[in-house]
Amino acid sequence: MRYLMTFSYDGTNYNGYQKQPKTKTIQEVIEKSLTKINSNNQVIIHASGRTDSKVHAVNQKAHFDLNSDIEPYKIKKSLNKLLPDDIYIKTIEIVDSNFHARFDVIKKEYIYKINIGEYNPIDVNYILQYNKSLDIELMKKAIKLFEGEHNFKSFTKTSDEKNDYIRTIYKTDISLEKDIITITFVGSGFLRYMVRNMVGILIEIGSLKKNLTEISKLFEIKDRRESGITAKPNGLYLKNVYYE
Repeated sequence: MRYLMTFSYDGTNYNGYQKQPKTKTIQEVIEKSLTKINSNNQVIIHASGRTDSKVHAVNQKAHFDLNSDIEPYKIKKSLNKLLPDDIYIKTIEIVDSNFHARFDVIKKEYIYKINIGEYNPIDVNYILQYNKSLDIELMKKAIKLFEGEHNFKSFTKTSDEKNDYIRTIYKTDISLEKDIITITFVGSGFLRYMVRNMVGILIEIGSLKKNLTEISKLFEIKDRRESGITAKPNGLYLKNVYYE
């Protein structure tokens, strides 16, 4: 039986989502709990994608298979009893055996939060503490330049070599509420560090260190070394994953 689960997590105390040797990750912790439920038979989960160290998720998605037929609500209840308080299973549903949580994704939504007001130590793990003014209207103009289909090689990790750097950004938004800027990207998919690098150049434009023409230039030169800062991971959230 194949199941799809929706779950949220606080990434502060984890070295990212993807399982790695000798370090604590979201995938490892959930798989260990699922294995206990599955009579100690190993369970592997396949997520919509990975998130980096310190990055959070509101609605991450992953599928897994169990040999036995267990009611979804029972799996959810058992998992949430076993999991630590910074991971929570929101829903579990039965899906077709051909469904794949990663390959069937049609779009994803990420948000990034920035505090331009006074430093707040309580939110330091969840909102970037920039604590200086930014030109929001200029940033709103800049973010629209990311919309559409582009080669995002200048906005991914320098050492990542891929055959395809083309991605489509369907929607962007920047809003401000009580000194907290929320930046939204909805796209077909995202390269490693892509959102954080886009946010980084938006901050540089908002602080008047770079101008609007920089984004178009980076699309043309396709070289991450010519790009700007990488925003810290703590303000980044995987908000939604969409399927047909």
